Amino acid sequence: MIVAGEASGEMYGAQIASAIRTLSPDTRFFGMGGNCMREAGVETLVDANVMAVMGLVEVVAHLPTIINGFNTLKNKLHTDPPDLLILIDYPDFNLRLAKVAKKAGIKVLYFISPQVWAWRSHRVHGIGRVVDMMAVLFPFEVPFYQKAGVPVTFVGHPLLDLVKPTMRRDEALASLGLDPQRRCVGLFPGSRLAEVKKLLPVILDAARILKERMPDLQFVLPRASSLKDEDLAPCLSGAGLDVAVIAGRNHDVMTACDAVIAASGTVVMELALVGVPHVIIYKMSKFTYEVGKRVINVPHIGISNIVAEKRMVKELLQDEAEPLPIANEIDALLNNPGYTAAMREDFAAMRVKLGSGGALGRVARLAMEMMK
Repeated sequence: MIVAGEASGEMYGAQIASAIRTLSPDTRFFGMGGNCMREAGVETLVDANVMAVMGLVEVVAHLPTIINGFNTLKNKLHTDPPDLLILIDYPDFNLRLAKVAKKAGIKVLYFISPQVWAWRSHRVHGIGRVVDMMAVLFPFEVPFYQKAGVPVTFVGHPLLDLVKPTMRRDEALASLGLDPQRRCVGLFPGSRLAEVKKLLPVILDAARILKERMPDLQFVLPRASSLKDEDLAPCLSGAGLDVAVIAGRNHDVMTACDAVIAASGTVVMELALVGVPHVIIYKMSKFTYEVGKRVINVPHIGISNIVAEKRMVKELLQDEAEPLPIANEIDALLNNPGYTAAMREDFAAMRVKLGSGGALGRVARLAMEMMK
């Protein structure tokens, strides 16, 4: 069973399933995921697209859906127990499912560690009781788990293999139907419907300010696999702005961009690996934010900034995530060559910290060893 709760996790789940099937062609997969996992031959008992919510208030609103999904997987663990449960990120849900699996005698491999080093660090002891192996993305996570006696393996970051642009900027622009002679700004509002509804109107307002300042700009928006065109239409139709919406070609879109407005998430790591200057934004309910400020122990929210251990990329959160500050930062990225050159140097240094590629292959081999 493979369980992933959002777009990036289910993309990894699909790759892991394919890698395991290469090693063991007769392996059967089922669990929770989206389009990528279905295309990889995973029977999705629960659709991850309806489960991807973030924030205390937002989770409460979706609680019936989340509980129903959990119960579906819990029942499957009892009625058709797998040889191995692979959990990908999505910690509050997945750690509860790990507990069910452990009681049922099912081995658990957890990929993409809960950020216990950032907040609620006491969870590490509970994790050790329900997880047989923790496969982590970052070297600094290993001693944290070793100190708590949790079996851990550093596998590296899968994006090192998955983020491989194949075109030059001018080629990417032309292939996307955009003008290679004009500068391009990417609008990346996230993969969860709730965050898109909250962030896309603000992003579009910022884009309008930029268009007024620099009429030559063109805009592109990569639609996440977890979203449909009709999810974006209400915001885009009344925006008064020409935005090219592209599905399924995220890395080509990144390559085409001179700068990007990005919702905090996995995409900021991808942008850093591609080397695209960007600004990180996020908004959540005031209650969630106030609680988070008191319990989170890291100085940044962007994972690339956390790995770099410095504020490579500006973060605009809550009241700062407004059209004018966003537009001002993109203006600086487009028109201050020294600023963007320093940012790209930081990106290159961060990449070195992530080690070599092959992360998902290592996870697949770990899985095979655990199923012996």
